[in-house]
Amino acid sequence: MQSADHSQLQELIQKLDLLRSEMLELEASALNGCAKIHPDHRASARNLIHYLALRRHDIRHLQSQLAALGLSSLGRTESHVMSALETVANLLRRLDGFEGATAQPSDGTTRLGEGALLLEKNTKILLGAPPAGRTVRIMVTMPSGAGNDYELVRDLVSRGMNCMRINCAHDGPDEWTAMIANLRRAEKETNQHCKVSMDLAGPKLRTGPIQSGPFALKYRPRRDALGRVVSPARIWLTPSSEPEAPPETPDAVITIDSAWLEQVKRKDCIHFIDARGAKRRMTIAELVGHSRWAEAVRTAYIVPGLVFETRKPKRNGTAARIWRTKVGAIPSKEQTLRLKLGETLLLTQSMEPGRPAEYDGKDALVSPAQIGVSLPEFFACVRPGEPIWLDDGKIGGVIRSVTPERVDVEITQARPSGEKLGAEKGINVPQSVLGLSSLTEEDLGALEFVVKNADIVGYSFVRTEADVLELQARLAALGAGENLGIILKIETREGFDQLPRLLLAAMRSRAVGVMIARGDLAVECGYQRMAEVQEEILWICEAAHTPVIWATQVLESLAKNGIPSRSEITDAAMGERAECVMLNKGPFIATAVGTLDDILRRMQDHHEKKRSMLRKLHLADAFRVSA
Repeated sequence: MQSADHSQLQELIQKLDLLRSEMLELEASALNGCAKIHPDHRASARNLIHYLALRRHDIRHLQSQLAALGLSSLGRTESHVMSALETVANLLRRLDGFEGATAQPSDGTTRLGEGALLLEKNTKILLGAPPAGRTVRIMVTMPSGAGNDYELVRDLVSRGMNCMRINCAHDGPDEWTAMIANLRRAEKETNQHCKVSMDLAGPKLRTGPIQSGPFALKYRPRRDALGRVVSPARIWLTPSSEPEAPPETPDAVITIDSAWLEQVKRKDCIHFIDARGAKRRMTIAELVGHSRWAEAVRTAYIVPGLVFETRKPKRNGTAARIWRTKVGAIPSKEQTLRLKLGETLLLTQSMEPGRPAEYDGKDALVSPAQIGVSLPEFFACVRPGEPIWLDDGKIGGVIRSVTPERVDVEITQARPSGEKLGAEKGINVPQSVLGLSSLTEEDLGALEFVVKNADIVGYSFVRTEADVLELQARLAALGAGENLGIILKIETREGFDQLPRLLLAAMRSRAVGVMIARGDLAVECGYQRMAEVQEEILWICEAAHTPVIWATQVLESLAKNGIPSRSEITDAAMGERAECVMLNKGPFIATAVGTLDDILRRMQDHHEKKRSMLRKLHLADAFRVSA
């Protein structure tokens, strides 16, 4: 520890006293009229306000000075900020030779160790008791088939699932009831407890439908690097009147007149001219029921009405027989809009099917691509010059003009070859203020089921204090008890900016948590800011002693494909810093739960690490007390 002279110590004491005064001043103004905060959260609300006051300043130089004296640099004090600051100030006074009584801790402040206990208590109330040997809980999103697959639910519980997440945007009360029934049965069989969280869908800003593409299909054989056929294309020919499912995945399914198909035998050749005018043929390889497997070694394009022909050779002087038929119906191909840099996309209030851009014979643009928008409120809320993102941020643009029925967007981010935009893809407008209620009519219908059957309600698209108060009022009207938890899903730029206010409003309820919806936030705030954004949320929630759910694409490759990537294993380990980690559904979800359980247990002993350097914090600076 370095020695310090009187003037230096006095300077540090003065800085700390000034910070303390600002904390108390902000507490007096920000918590004025907040008597409705639940008694169990009042100390947490004070600590949150004190932390916001501290993080309005860049105190990195102060931290370095304190660390040089061997004192706490205030880098790990989120959960007890006032107590830590007062303790350091008193130690500085002792170093300066002050012999009198040091300042007593302020009333109602959280002491060292108490904040961690409060967070642990709040987590237990919201998410249940932790499993043996692991403090971080695991939440798992249910697939639609979970109501009919008891073994899956039991396997998830036995491998470490602590909270079942049901997305109310999918399925309905019958399916939800079956999922919960399977969970309760699994709890009894495994002797483990598991919470039920049900997410309200919220308003979804998405692209509308697109015109159907051509009624055509294509098949092609597999070739090696030199273009040589290594295996033929396998085509399933089945009766148009009563189609049969193929026993294995085909390269194409073609429906044919049943009487004609019955005449076709093994090794027969089918000749035709495909949609491009190319002569092609396929050979019957196998008879399966009323259907046939055919094989082809050349690529072909098939359309409805195309003529198939088989020829039987001459026998005993008789003429060759030729049988012809026409290809039956082919499902329309799902179409997308290809968008390139500099092009214009028209977003329309009409939900008529969208269409691709049209060009004349000289490749001159005749009319730009257009597509509808699911929510009409969008057109009254956006402004020229604001950014817009489509399909989870794959396509970026700038709004150039706005009318009550149309928005013109210039594409500013896409690959050189262009990007495909499909129907039902998400739209993000991070700088626009959307005048939408966070609770839709569908949400209100689902809420009645949630109150009766779930332990937690997940609140999507929450952005303002008024949104939180509306949900709490709806829950009270439905007779929800104090034990029903609320998880605020932070998925928009506005929700992130308003997080401190959202927390203070949510603290009127007893059981509260925050979910970091990292996928949506990355689009809303910018991918380059995502690491910083999630850090800020973790800091603010720790100061509020509020549990955090680490969500979006955790072990996604493992859950979907059975093989994890190195980066997502590291990402899953980072989830140890939250109180819960959420996994999404996938064919290998049970394996993913077991892997995450192992990772979290291994990382638990490494949770405490380097101190934080406290520069000016965005959320603290953005927090303002209403007049």
